[in-house]
Formats: sequence, C-alpha cells, structure tokens
Amino acid sequence: MSTAPPTPPRSSAARLLPRMPDWASRNFTLLTSAAFITSLGSHGALIAAAFAVLEHGGDAGDVGLVAAARTVPLILFLLIGGAVADRLPRHRVMVAANLLNCLSQAAFAVLVLAGSPLLWQMMLLAALGGTGQAFFSPAAEGMLLATVDRKHASKGFAVFRLTMNGATIGGAALGGAMVAVIGPGWVLAVDAAAFAVSAGLRALLDLSGMPRRAQGGSLLADLRDGWHEALARPWFWSIVAQFSVVVAVVGAAESVYGPLVARDHLGGPAPWGFALAAFGVGTVVGAVLMMRWQPRRLLLAGTLSVFTLALPSAALAVPLPALGLAGVMFVSGVAIELFGVAWITTMHQEIPEEKFSRMSAYDWLGSIGMVPLATALAGPAESAFGRSNALWGGAVLIVLVTAAVLFVPEVRTMTRRPPEAEHDAGEGEAAAEGEAAPEAVPVPGVDTVSGPGAGAVVAAATSVPAPAPESASDAADPEGAARRDG
Repeated sequence: MSTAPPTPPRSSAARLLPRMPDWASRNFTLLTSAAFITSLGSHGALIAAAFAVLEHGGDAGDVGLVAAARTVPLILFLLIGGAVADRLPRHRVMVAANLLNCLSQAAFAVLVLAGSPLLWQMMLLAALGGTGQAFFSPAAEGMLLATVDRKHASKGFAVFRLTMNGATIGGAALGGAMVAVIGPGWVLAVDAAAFAVSAGLRALLDLSGMPRRAQGGSLLADLRDGWHEALARPWFWSIVAQFSVVVAVVGAAESVYGPLVARDHLGGPAPWGFALAAFGVGTVVGAVLMMRWQPRRLLLAGTLSVFTLALPSAALAVPLPALGLAGVMFVSGVAIELFGVAWITTMHQEIPEEKFSRMSAYDWLGSIGMVPLATALAGPAESAFGRSNALWGGAVLIVLVTAAVLFVPEVRTMTRRPPEAEHDAGEGEAAAEGEAAPEAVPVPGVDTVSGPGAGAVVAAATSVPAPAPESASDAADPEGAARRDG
C-alpha cells in the first residue's frame, strides 16, 4: 500500500498545461511541457538559421560552418556541464541555460531582421547556443525521472519522448512553413520566446522538501570521479562506445547520403522528406509501445533493437524505392525508441543520483563525438569506395559493434529491479555501515523516488531517505536522491 501523500491540487499555472496521466506529478508536467515548447521552437530555428545564412549571401559551406559552430562547443563543454549539474541544483542550471539560449537566439533574430548579419556573428551566436545546450542536457537528463515513481519510470520517459517526438515533427513542419511565410528572422525570434517561456515554467518547479546533495571536491576531481565511474561499469562504456559508431553511421547516412540518393534515384527531395517523416512516426509508435511494454532484461531488449538501425543504410545502398525506404525508416524509428527507453531506465536504476549528470555527459559526449568526423569523411569515402559500398560498410559496422556489445555479460543479464528491492538494498547498505537508516522524508507532489541516447537522444520508493533540506535561500536540487531518463 502506498504511503505517498495525496497529490495536491494543480495550481493555476499547471492547469494551463496539457492533461497528463494520473501518475504524473506537477513537476513532471512542468518539465515535459517546457521541453515540448523548447523542442518545437528549436527544430523550426534549425531550418531558419540555414535559410538566414543562404538569404544573406552564404553558400552551403557557410551553412556548414554555422552548424559546426554550434556543435563544437557542445562537445567541448558537455563534461563540464555534467560536473556543474552534479554540484549545483539542476533546475538552476537548466533555467540559466534556457536564458542563455533565449538571449543568443534573440540577438540572432535582431541581426537577421536588421538585414546585415555577418558570418562570424552568426557563428558566434550559434556557438553560444551550443554552449547552453552543453550545460542544459546533462542537467535535464539527471532530473526528469525524479518526478515520477519508480514503477512508472519507463512510462514516464516514454511519455516524455512521445511529447518530444511530436514536437520534433511539428517543429520541423511548422518551422519550414513559417520561414516561407514570415522569414527566418521572425522564426528565430519565436524560438527565443520559446526559451523564455520554458525557463519560466522550469522556475515554477516545486522544490519544497527536497534533500541536499553533499558537495564534492574540485570540478576536475568530479570529472575524474565520473570517468572512473564510467569505466567501472562495462555495460555503460561498451554501449557508449557502440553508439559512437552507430550515431556516426546514421548521421552520415541521413545528412549526406540520403539527400544524394533521393536526388539521383528517387526523384528529388520529396521522397526523402517522406522517409524522414516515417521515421518520426515510428518514434511516436515506439514511445507508445514502451508505455505498455516493460521488458525484464532492459539492456538485452534495447540492444537487440539496435540491429535494425543498420537497415536505413542498407536501404539507401540498394536503393529501395520510396515506399520501401519509408517502411525501413519507420521500423528504425520504432527501434530507437525501444532502445532509448530501456537505456535511460537502466541508467536511472544503476547510476547514483549524485553522479548522474556526469555520467550523462560522458554518454552524450561518446554518442555525438564522432558525428562531425563521420559527416566530414562521407564524401571522401564515396569517392574512394563508391556510394553503395560506403553505405553497405556503414550497415555492417552497426551490426558488428552491436553484436560485440552482446558479449558483455551485464548487457545480456541485467534485469529490471522492483522498487521494493532497491529500497531494501539501500537499507541493508546503511545497516552494514553501522548507521541507522535515515527517516524517510515524503516528497510533496511526487509519488515515489528511488535513490542521459545512449546520449543522442531522460523512481520508486514511496519516500526518500534524506538529510536535512537546504534553507530557502539555497534551494536544493529538485531531484532528491533520485536516479533517472530525450
């Protein structure tokens, strides 16, 4: 029988948000709604930024430079962002990152609307946006599932991903239409406003009764500790290494080879757009499926689904006609959601809360670190081996690295632990150390809390053993002793 306090009535702000499942707390609703708004604006802004460069005299190379200016600081600052999020209250890091993105996008919009943006100015503002994301992502992934009880953790992340996937599809479609109607400058301004609204929603999180995390040593010591934690878990570093290859191959296929195959064999960009839309629909279906299916062997189920991510490269290598390609992309969309929910649920179960954001940062860095290299080498690989051979090679790489991960025992055998088992294990550890288990402190508005894609793609006792909460002037991390989730 649950001992959690009854969920308080929703505030006037919360009543304005979309209706969520009964198990979703007010904080979960706020976080999910903020993420939806941000993602909706950002995917439109990606299109707007590219057209802003082209409309002011830039070429494809200039578009690439602006995109790279955003990616490079994201890679450089991810680890620092993860360490900072484990030292400071994560909601504060998220709000600060949102405000940085708001200001950079607003400045970008002003430059474009004024009609005189220079390439270096657009690159600088894009770099500020990437820096904000580097600090935001690890903090966000370390926080989401603290807002739902452990038995609903998989459903919580599935709902969150379902919301995000809907925003991705809608944002891209709406952004393209808005660029055509009102111009890229105004779309960038809308994105800046979306970041401001999201920051406001995250500032409304209920922080009462949340415990304080113990402060560690220096930032460098925290990074080193996170590295040792990653190496100590073979299941973690092996899957992150796997996805450094998988994400790189998929990125090269989708951003370089896909448009070329569509141009040369499928009749133009429309069939490729249809295929990408099918992938988006697949992600929605996968998220809905994972709301109902909770596999006992999380990593095994997730890893087996990754084999299907080789299919898009193979389909482009043939190439399949447009309808067949769309079917393959749909299946791969379902598969990536199956893996994503299984992966984040496993991390939430296995990673200590106080180290979660650092681990999430290593996850993100490993997953996206090879993407710039892969996209840069896609052209030379086509020249050296031919497009079809390069695509077949990518498909084989995905199969090989995924098969290799299955040799890691934890990947095959790790099982989903019931909430009661984790709670009992925590009390046993405290008794073994000769310390009395601290009194459980209920978390208002959160039924239960136990206590990052792989990166490129966020608990369950009915109360949280906790030290004394921080003072009101130094609000604590709203995750408490939770583990985690995009």
